[in-house]
Amino acid sequence: MIKTVAIQGVIGSFHHIVSEQFFEKPVEVIECLTFDRVVDSLITEECDAAIMALENSIAGSIIPNYALIDKYGLHIVGEHYLDIQHNLMVLPNQSISDIKEVYSHPMALLQCKEFFKQYPNIKLIEDKDTAEVAQRIQKKQLKGVGAIASVKAAEIFELHILAHSIQTIKHNETRFAIVKRTNSEVPEVEINKASVKFETDHKRGSLATILNVMSDCKLNLTKIQSLPIVETPWKYAFFVDITFDKYADFKKAKSIIDIMAEGFKVLGEYKNAKL
Repeated sequence: MIKTVAIQGVIGSFHHIVSEQFFEKPVEVIECLTFDRVVDSLITEECDAAIMALENSIAGSIIPNYALIDKYGLHIVGEHYLDIQHNLMVLPNQSISDIKEVYSHPMALLQCKEFFKQYPNIKLIEDKDTAEVAQRIQKKQLKGVGAIASVKAAEIFELHILAHSIQTIKHNETRFAIVKRTNSEVPEVEINKASVKFETDHKRGSLATILNVMSDCKLNLTKIQSLPIVETPWKYAFFVDITFDKYADFKKAKSIIDIMAEGFKVLGEYKNAKL
């Protein structure tokens, strides 16, 4: 049973919200300001599981997190999609004309830049975490300073929301992975999605051949992401997400790709959260 979960950020962050929505029973949250610290908490057995954002529907993949999961031999045991709504919040009894600076995570600032074009006098400053800024404003009673964070963060830290849903694209989803040290979370009969990694050589058609194997085995490719192999310039590893109706089809594909590709690795087998 999962009792403790490491998240990037503090309570009120989007990772915290995922921890409340994904697990059936309440879990204790370990707050970490970096994903490296999240992974460290997991591999040192300080926590039972970790939550890591993998991709955003606007900003794309969070490539370093794929690399962390691969590097430390961790396993994706589940996924969760969260609708990301960014809100501008401040200490009570202030208006937007009082705000001189807004701090938030670079991704949040990027997703809200169109909103702030209306307010050229507000300085936008990158920070480590959305909810941690909200926490700091409340703790230090910082006037003239705003945060971009979730409604939950505003509630927890007693801040006033000046503007709701300020992200440029209103439908804004992030996909989060639930990560553990082992890959035995979901019964085989319930598994219908997997994340794998492999490398190919420089021969023409190498990648296409492997993708054809997936197609022939009735696997549906939902994502492919390349990542440079640092030790070998101009060679790439591919991180691929696939869905399937029957685990037997995936099992067959695994056995073939393991022979054809270099460094084949299953990063996780789990339930497709988009069904």
